[in-house]
Amino acid sequence: MSILVIGEKPSVSRELAKVLRSTTKKNGYMDGNGYIVSWCFGHLVGLKFPDEYSEDWAAKWSFSQLPMIPNEWKFKISEASKEQFKILKGLMTNSDVTEIICATDADREGQCIFRYVYNLVKCRKPVKRLWISSLEESAIKDGFNKLKNDSEYDNLYQAGFCRAKADWLVGMNASRLFSVRYNAHLNTGRVQTPTLAMIVKRDDNIANFNKQKYFTVDLDLGFKASSSRIDDENEALSLASSCNGSAVTVREVKKEVKSVSAPKLFDLTSLQREANKKFGYTAQQTLDYMQSLYEKKLVTYPRTDSRYLSDDMLQTALEVTKLCNIYFGFGISHTPDIKKVINNSKVSGHHAIIPTNSIVTADLSSLPTGEKNILTLIATKLICATAPAHKYEAVKLTGICNGTEFMAAGKTVLDMGWKRFIRQTDKEKPDEKALPAVSEGQSFTVAASKGEHFTSPPKPYTEDTLLSAMERAGNEDYDEYRLSADAHDTEKKGLGTPATRAATIEALVKNGYVERNGKQLRATDKGNELVTVIPDEVKSAKLTAEWESKLQQIEHGSLPETVFMSGIQQFIADMCRKYGSVDKSVSLSDGGNEPIGKCPKCGADVVKGKFGFYCKGKCGMNIAKVYGVGLSDAQVKGLLNGKSTSYTSKGRKTVVLPEIVENPYNGKMYYQWKTERSK
Repeated sequence: MSILVIGEKPSVSRELAKVLRSTTKKNGYMDGNGYIVSWCFGHLVGLKFPDEYSEDWAAKWSFSQLPMIPNEWKFKISEASKEQFKILKGLMTNSDVTEIICATDADREGQCIFRYVYNLVKCRKPVKRLWISSLEESAIKDGFNKLKNDSEYDNLYQAGFCRAKADWLVGMNASRLFSVRYNAHLNTGRVQTPTLAMIVKRDDNIANFNKQKYFTVDLDLGFKASSSRIDDENEALSLASSCNGSAVTVREVKKEVKSVSAPKLFDLTSLQREANKKFGYTAQQTLDYMQSLYEKKLVTYPRTDSRYLSDDMLQTALEVTKLCNIYFGFGISHTPDIKKVINNSKVSGHHAIIPTNSIVTADLSSLPTGEKNILTLIATKLICATAPAHKYEAVKLTGICNGTEFMAAGKTVLDMGWKRFIRQTDKEKPDEKALPAVSEGQSFTVAASKGEHFTSPPKPYTEDTLLSAMERAGNEDYDEYRLSADAHDTEKKGLGTPATRAATIEALVKNGYVERNGKQLRATDKGNELVTVIPDEVKSAKLTAEWESKLQQIEHGSLPETVFMSGIQQFIADMCRKYGSVDKSVSLSDGGNEPIGKCPKCGADVVKGKFGFYCKGKCGMNIAKVYGVGLSDAQVKGLLNGKSTSYTSKGRKTVVLPEIVENPYNGKMYYQWKTERSK
């Protein structure tokens, strides 16, 4: 008899197998010591596309198809993972397997990845859940000693499944609805479109910004004291003239001791933001570096939205903090105050990101530069978060010259506190200088000059600032919920989740709606056009953030999933009713993609879209693939110009001819390129 352990990917599953001493390699799994350890390769199973539900939905897009709301949600096996699914199905139905342990990533997505497979196989065997935040041996052993019934995570699964269904309903229906309405191929997404709308709005604010000149009068007292803003240049010139060579009297010197609390630990979003700011890494790059460090057992689980640690981590965190001070070259005497980063009420699924004890035995010098930089950021943040507050004395001086107030400010550091651990190169800007000793009533003869300034436009989004905007979107409407008992005082939620925001940004870039210019993210003409024609309710950050809040409530068990899905379905039905007619008042360029040829089946234009080239006539001709193999841009262009091409797969050469052939499949007729295959 064996226990089947199912992880999310081979690399993680192999680490689990080592600890379980299940080390005999088999096809698609490990075996031994009473355990079978296998994996899912990520999303083995996913929701079917509309054209896989019915002939009506597979036909040319039209208003009559809408709204598309499945009576029963159907799943399909990923083409690239059919073999692994077959292996898992065989293991799950094996009579020797008495129990299954779900060991996919301990989050909403991981729960769905396992449940989709389990449900499609129609398995009914008892399931336990492994929930760990580190791949260290001690953490894995502790996790297997604390297994829970998988049924305790039903709410987590329902939240993930609802999110997938909502994305399908909004994305599939809206894409078809507005594509038909405007006779253009438009891709919309529940989270992508509101995110794009924020970028477009920012770009528009920059383009239409009206720069305004304003003035100050600056006095030289050995340090600079300035007037408030003056809009009239003649007024500024007059004041500067009257003050030049005159006496200024110090009316007030206000001193105040201030402290800057130590920063919080990293969650994924704050880490992605800082990595973008410091190193220019994209959100996806940072996530990839984090995943690699996690699998190397050097950091804890990356996809977290908490910036605190749980109560049971106090001793571990103390040890790791001391190790970080040693292994990352600070060499500063430091007695960490671990209690500052401990708060059970602010840890929902996973705690904040910190290094692990494995940094002691790892060869840190051999890490790739990106991983090393990210690990250093995390280690530095842990030390800073447990260090004393930064304290300084702020001085504000008010002087009077010819009846006008002039201000100067400075500060004197009293205790560097946590800022001792920030390297000079990491500081965003130098601290204000201390003012010289000045007493009230003291007078100075000063030189005065006119200062000229301009108002500044908003800055283009970077991944740092866009992630912040996504995180904060719509939160002003959720104070009541965030303060409720059900919310567990978690961090704010906005567009998407820490685990999905990077993918959202990448999808916008990949689909041609957004482009990167250095660190900047700017909307393309295609992106501007989409946002222009999509109505407010579809691109509303407020509405999408509200949906995300409700998904959180489902996860916490305070909102039935039926209530959420009913609301989404009603939204879709109302949208299709409201916009279910052709609008000829708008002419779109189809994202700026010029046709590169004519479809050999129907003669419609062929343009490049999300998944390669496609026929705008939607006639059933597969333009970009041959038997599941994607053709390159050059190959498709060549075929449309009457030239043959070829590819080799699994040792067999396939010649693709610039002719179309019929392919009847499951009672339907498809059209594709004619081929000749070698034996």
